[in-house]
Amino acid sequence: MAKLDYLAKLVEDLKKDGVYRELPINYGPCTNVIELNHKLVVNLSSNNYLGLANNDRVKNASIEAIKKYGVGAGSVRTIVGNQDLLIELENLLAKFKKEEAVTCFQSGLNCNIGVIQAITQKGDLIVSDSLNHASIIDGTKLSKADKAVFAHSNMEDLEKVLKEKRSLYVNVLIITDGVFSMDGDLANLPGIVKLAKQFDCLTYVDDAHGSGVLGESGRGTVDHFGLHGEIDFIVGTLSKAIGVIGGYVASKKIVKEWLLHRARPLLFSTALPPSAIGATIESVKMLMESDEYTLRLWKNAKHFKKGLKDLGFDIGHSETPITPVMIGDEAKTMLFSKELLKNGVFVSGIVFPTVPKGTGRLRAMISAAHTIEDLDFAINVFKKVGKELGIIK
Repeated sequence: MAKLDYLAKLVEDLKKDGVYRELPINYGPCTNVIELNHKLVVNLSSNNYLGLANNDRVKNASIEAIKKYGVGAGSVRTIVGNQDLLIELENLLAKFKKEEAVTCFQSGLNCNIGVIQAITQKGDLIVSDSLNHASIIDGTKLSKADKAVFAHSNMEDLEKVLKEKRSLYVNVLIITDGVFSMDGDLANLPGIVKLAKQFDCLTYVDDAHGSGVLGESGRGTVDHFGLHGEIDFIVGTLSKAIGVIGGYVASKKIVKEWLLHRARPLLFSTALPPSAIGATIESVKMLMESDEYTLRLWKNAKHFKKGLKDLGFDIGHSETPITPVMIGDEAKTMLFSKELLKNGVFVSGIVFPTVPKGTGRLRAMISAAHTIEDLDFAINVFKKVGKELGIIK
């Protein structure tokens, strides 16, 4: 047997199971209608919630940043990568999030990988929601703290874990997504904060899919619940609603001081490029100026959800523009996605290991960039393909 035959067998198994995929190629900007594999399709697979990834103001800000600063930061932040433009962004984000300080990372994944291991140590306990994002799971694995899991958004189970274990540890960190990306539901942040106070725990929220979507002008899940000052670590991305690349953690100033000394992605990976920073600054300024983008996003999301629900599709219990279309069978999920694409609508199929086996679904991501005509076209294609595959009657 050749050395890599085992991988060939594993790939062949994916094909037999009907879940093998070839990556599509987008031949233009990420927006409402894209040229995918040289075919124009309505794009329902992007995290570009507010349509800012192709906004002229944002693009021009990126170009101006390149003209002044070049294309790369040149090193990690602890050497010469800590440009004044990056400090400007962190100060602006702190003002936007209504928190003391913000520390920017190269991605949201890097936030979770870097922050969790830096703020916990041996003798501590991390308590994590069972449906937390993979980057939280990976970040938790890197920590020397002990780990425990509570049933998804189940405050009774969380309380049970804390009653059993709190007295055994120095610090206990409760971690949750703000918005759960596969189902679109919200964390019970008020319940978590209440238990955290009762049991003297720290709180950590990954608000990747809440930032730019929920709260005043997209300030996030913490703002949505009116919990400013109650969450110790608030992680967000700059690659979804903000439309660019990067991640950040909002916190007290002392947290930022510590992270700049111990968060490994900041110590061992080059800082964000100036083009991304300049674009992000402009995106955040636009959100602070107006709520037009978030209002349009929610108008579109409500229109699309109603259209699918009226047709009889199971769209789960989403509370956000994330719209899962529950199928179940993995192979049928991928077939549904392929048939939608043939008919001009791109929606990614989500199957194991991203979600548990038997819970395959299509995840439709609505954007402020969509027109009502885009969404009505997509709804009609869902109707056509859904009936052909026997998913709806």
